[in-house]
Amino acid sequence: MNGNARLADIAAQAGVSEATVSRVLNGRSGVSANTRRLVLTALDLMGYERPQRLRQRSNGLIGLVTPELDNPIFPAFAQAVERSLTQHGYTPVLCTQSPGGAPEDEFTELLLERDVSGIVYVSGLHADTTARMDRYTRLVDRGLPIVLIDGYSERVEAPFISPDDRLAARLAVRHLVDLGHRRIGLAVGQRRFVPVIRKIEGFAAALADLLGVADCEPFVRHSLFSVEGGQAAASALIEAGCTAIVCASDLMALGAIRAARDRGLSVPGEVSVVGFDDSPLIPFTDPPLTTIRKPIGPMAVAAVQTLLEGIAGAPPKNLELVFQPELIVRRSTAPAPR
Repeated sequence: MNGNARLADIAAQAGVSEATVSRVLNGRSGVSANTRRLVLTALDLMGYERPQRLRQRSNGLIGLVTPELDNPIFPAFAQAVERSLTQHGYTPVLCTQSPGGAPEDEFTELLLERDVSGIVYVSGLHADTTARMDRYTRLVDRGLPIVLIDGYSERVEAPFISPDDRLAARLAVRHLVDLGHRRIGLAVGQRRFVPVIRKIEGFAAALADLLGVADCEPFVRHSLFSVEGGQAAASALIEAGCTAIVCASDLMALGAIRAARDRGLSVPGEVSVVGFDDSPLIPFTDPPLTTIRKPIGPMAVAAVQTLLEGIAGAPPKNLELVFQPELIVRRSTAPAPR
């Protein structure tokens, strides 16, 4: 391959001009740090060797495997992890799953072929209690540091980074009880997922402690983590007489608002809705969404720090770092209707 063709390929991959690629490769000034990082990442991903004077600028590649980016919480997570990795001199390689696309295991093999120094998994199969965990134990056994965000398994000798899902549910229920609600529903994903199990546990404990409800099952509906899933779950909960709905994601909460309005009910006048994540743009919904904020920044920093400790030689061990969520009150919740 001739030099001009290589410049064109790198420029296309990085989304910059060939002149910018040339300036980066030749160590010239006039290029921002972010643009320089894009060019060097493109160089790494395409398998080209960096010029000798540029090689010390990256300590290595780190894989970052996320679910589809339709849910804005995942791009926010990816951005936070990438920012922290870059600050430590590592080049992140983002692998995003999508329906019908490459599964997590294929991305893992791709990253291993790239000789990555470690991998961060966000809401991966480690969150699914029915999935095999040997896909992770094999990586640990071969000495590859990994960190798993949003999920937990005692069978994997690796660090896990989680929000306190039980506390999140309790914060939401207490807020609604303080507003006078007595029939509160929970819209969540499938029961096989660790965050779902924990939210149900927190929800059940809160209903028992605050309202004396012994069985929470009549007030729990399982669906997809999407607007449509939230709408379906909320419709069933409203039909069951709930005046307030706690949702396992902000997207589900938007679906719950749609379900209420489809029935001619106002939010929050007749139905209050609480989300989970506090993903970008949620403050600007109609109405602005009351939600439980997931501490993305601290979780991302902790994930990178623990991964770097593994790269530095710290022995792998099963450890879960749990971060406290925060109730953010906006205008999708109000006193219970009389």
